[in-house]
Amino acid sequence: MNRISKIHRKTSETEVSIEINLDGYGKAEIDTTVPFLDHMFHLFSKHGFFDLCVKSRGDTSVDDHHLVEDLGICLGDAVKQALGGKEGIARYGTSLVPMDETLCNVAIDISGRPYLIYHASLGEAKIGAFDPVLIKEFFKSFSDHSGMTLHINVHYGSNNHHIVEAIFKAFARALHEAVTLHGRIEGVLSTKGSL
Repeated sequence: MNRISKIHRKTSETEVSIEINLDGYGKAEIDTTVPFLDHMFHLFSKHGFFDLCVKSRGDTSVDDHHLVEDLGICLGDAVKQALGGKEGIARYGTSLVPMDETLCNVAIDISGRPYLIYHASLGEAKIGAFDPVLIKEFFKSFSDHSGMTLHINVHYGSNNHHIVEAIFKAFARALHEAVTLHGRIEGVLSTKGSL
């Protein structure tokens, strides 16, 4: 089974291309034009064992909001497309990840029902030039377009960089678990017969 997809999205504000292989080895080619996001996508690829190529540009002279949102949209679309009919997947994934003083838990249900719970207390301090408030927008767009229920709970943490890094690592590991194929699952893991 080939679980690879390519998404291209172009608007008057952004242009985003994403290619993902859910059964990869954590190889990444990333150029979002936002250095902190490049770092987060590299972490996501490595810790989720996803081969990932991301190329994007946008109206970052205004701010990073449009680009961050559209990256979430495209990653959500790419994962959904790569999953196809979702046959044989574990469906659920959870991960608890420490990052120095930070502890983050992410839980995922590939349910077909988008929903985001996001509990992360990020201060207003920027991470380099990046506004961490945009991380919630990224995951809202991802959840909406992937059709996943996504719970992100940061138990504690004080360094914004560490908090966001823990979120992305836990997200990657939980998603890897949820998309894993299991030979004992026939069709989809649902009594309704569809996800």
